[in-house]
Amino acid sequence: MASSTGFSLNFSPLSTSFKHNQVPLHGTSNVNLLSLPSLRIRPGPMRLRVSCAAKPETVDKVCSIVRKQLALPEDSSVTGESKFAALGADSLDTVEIVMGLEEEFGISVEEESAQSIVTVQDAADLIEKLVEKKDA
Repeated sequence: MASSTGFSLNFSPLSTSFKHNQVPLHGTSNVNLLSLPSLRIRPGPMRLRVSCAAKPETVDKVCSIVRKQLALPEDSSVTGESKFAALGADSLDTVEIVMGLEEEFGISVEEESAQSIVTVQDAADLIEKLVEKKDA
């Protein structure tokens, strides 16, 4: 596993009481301190974390339901990145897909949440979140 050295930056929100940190500058003729806004640089390892909320099994199940609801051939390419509109779904199809997902996973999707679903991955992520909430 590769590692990299980097810095972590923390920014504080600006407010009317603007706070400054003073940093000594050595070797500069007429300047002893430099005022900076609240900015902290911490040396340390750089971390990059990419995560998807939904399990691959959930994404696969959503793909299967989408294929069925849209009457797509079994060999058609439906992935997490697939957009419902690109697969030929209109707003009514999307409602039917959401209803099929609710039935399959035993969840209830609020209208506001349903309107935010654009891709298969969006649907799978929402399902995982709702199932987790239901089981808690």
